[in-house]
Amino acid sequence: MSSTDTALRGSLGLGLGGTNEVSKWRFSGQLLLALIFLNSTLCFSAIWPTVYVLPDLGVSPEFVCLIMLLSAWVAVFGKPSVRALGVVSALYLLMAFGHYADVVVPNLLGRPVNLYWDVPQLPRFVWVTVQGLPVWLTAVVVLLVCAAVWAYYRLLLVAMHTVSNAVQPVSKTLWLWSALLLAGMVVLVNYSEDPDKPTFVSKAVVPVYWKEAMKLRDILVPSRAAQLLPATTVIDEALANPHTPALAALNNRDVHMIFLETYGAVLYDQKDSSDAVAQTRAQLEKSILASGRNVVSAFYVSPTIGGASDLAHLSVLSGIDLKDSRKHDVLLTTQRPTLLDVFEREGYETFGLYHSVGWEWVERAFYSFDQYIDGPALNYEGPAFGFWKIPDQYAAARVEQLYPRNESAKPRFTFFPTISSHFPFHQVPPYQPDWKKLLSPQPFDSAAAARAQAEPVNWEYMKPDYLRTINYTNTWLAGYFSQPEPRETVYVMIGDHQPTGSVSREPTPWDVPVFIVSKDQRLLDRFRAMGFTDGLTPKTRAPQGSLHNLTSVLLMGFGRTGMD
Repeated sequence: MSSTDTALRGSLGLGLGGTNEVSKWRFSGQLLLALIFLNSTLCFSAIWPTVYVLPDLGVSPEFVCLIMLLSAWVAVFGKPSVRALGVVSALYLLMAFGHYADVVVPNLLGRPVNLYWDVPQLPRFVWVTVQGLPVWLTAVVVLLVCAAVWAYYRLLLVAMHTVSNAVQPVSKTLWLWSALLLAGMVVLVNYSEDPDKPTFVSKAVVPVYWKEAMKLRDILVPSRAAQLLPATTVIDEALANPHTPALAALNNRDVHMIFLETYGAVLYDQKDSSDAVAQTRAQLEKSILASGRNVVSAFYVSPTIGGASDLAHLSVLSGIDLKDSRKHDVLLTTQRPTLLDVFEREGYETFGLYHSVGWEWVERAFYSFDQYIDGPALNYEGPAFGFWKIPDQYAAARVEQLYPRNESAKPRFTFFPTISSHFPFHQVPPYQPDWKKLLSPQPFDSAAAARAQAEPVNWEYMKPDYLRTINYTNTWLAGYFSQPEPRETVYVMIGDHQPTGSVSREPTPWDVPVFIVSKDQRLLDRFRAMGFTDGLTPKTRAPQGSLHNLTSVLLMGFGRTGMD
């Protein structure tokens, strides 16, 4: 028996007797459980689209760092005190809370966690949650939550104490540090936050806190915000002279800006994708032309890919390049003007139609829509499809019913992000050709709705389902353009971003199509002069610029004199 083995047995109080053999195996089991518990505390993923989580069969980077830290502490200072282990356990628990928020918040809000917006909402969330509950039940729930957190903290403390005891006799051995350094190198080499590159190493928690800290610094320190955002934009220039109309070419026509979810250039670049949607694309173009309108199109570069649609939305509204998401987060905390302000100054009433939102969306304070319509405001009584529940077709029809565009209503600018083609591309709603029935309590055939609701998520290969959602989008838009128009409207339809590589199965550029639809040929000529071509398929594949450049193009097309 080696001296190391003797020291290890001695430290554990183990000898060669049967009782000590049992104690040795018992302690080994305790050590294994402690290691699994410490790792699973920071190695779990959310069950989409719920608040629940499941442990991952992987390794947490912070767990490996923790074992290194405890081993180094024991080697240099000896066994850590209960107080020291308590501090480390508290920090570890804090990281667990951070990881939970990091994986669950995107499921609930459709965006990453943001301490600036989310932390102030916690008291409101708790208050709304306990409304209607008896005081005694609220008190019991609070006590149970506190007890659960305390119990988890105590388990962490016990687990760390167990690991400290185990490494004490071998903390200075070469083989232990060789194993720890090897584990660290393996974690480092295999670490990736790219969803298209799955790995057994879970997402690190410390960088999340670091990014949030830097984000708060950028927001709260005026000099940092000034460095991130441009001093002026084309929006400022449009608003600089209040006596010069900025939207004269519109002649007070309504404008609908529709952001088409996950509607990327992959639908044109890849032959199988283009072929799969060719029929519904032709159907959409035919419907537009039959209605007396025409359409011109061009490609632009989105600031995002696979998600984070808000970056695309606000890039167009603000005229600021938001590829760096920090700029987006800082911008939301300012009072910088957007296209909405330009339209409002010209006498328009601005509408924000966000039927996918079923929670209190605090960031909407920046947009300042005159009318903000979320999912609950639509009072949808039909079957729910997917996580977002309300089909795009219904939302488009319902807002017209709730806010009729009669002759006495002010000219309207409507901002409408679609959602039915959103990841994970399942439970595609059926198209309802009878738009009057669409607004009834039973908007869809029950059998068709049941078939759609029964569709499972195909996590292994999402492309066929993705293309079905795009065909649905083209189909309902074709039906929409065939409906009687309350007032003449100009439509700006923009793809927000490309799908992820898990859909396209190959690297893709960040390009998206942009469509301008109108009955006014002179207005469309303005956009043709700036690179747009006729039809839903741009004749020029090269992008005309980034989406924030589209802002100035829209302002010139809608208002600049001397272009006709």
